[in-house]
Amino acid sequence: MYFHLRAVPPSALRNSATWFQRLFEDDWDTVRERIGRHREEVLDKLYGDVELLYCGIPPNHALEGPRTQVVLGGRPVFHSDPALPPFMLLTASQVTGVAEFLRTADFDDLWRHTRVHLLRPYSVPDAEPAARGLFAATHRDLTAFYAQSAEYGDAVVKWLMI
Repeated sequence: MYFHLRAVPPSALRNSATWFQRLFEDDWDTVRERIGRHREEVLDKLYGDVELLYCGIPPNHALEGPRTQVVLGGRPVFHSDPALPPFMLLTASQVTGVAEFLRTADFDDLWRHTRVHLLRPYSVPDAEPAARGLFAATHRDLTAFYAQSAEYGDAVVKWLMI
């Protein structure tokens, strides 16, 4: 299970669950190539923890806006199979807001506010440097992905791949 984000020019978007499904059917080599060009991003099964990095610890969620759109945010487009999660769509304008938020976000501040919660799954006392490094790398990757998408004027489509 992983969370998949893909940049799409607004003119190419179709309002069809079938079309959205096809967006995510490429082979892994093709996906890796687009990731290398910051046209696509993939978050592993810990995507929920990355969401907490930006939105805060429940019940202290961030107000609606760019913080809440980084990982899970967007308008739902329901899959044709109701058993599958919906696709999430961020408009080009929302992508620009997310890119600006990430560009100005202080990772150290984000980490400081969530570190206790994010370190909870690790039972080893010296796990913080590795965990912090993982979240910092993910933050850099998401920042680059959204910056590139905003620069191109793209929308972003997201989907939880099961």
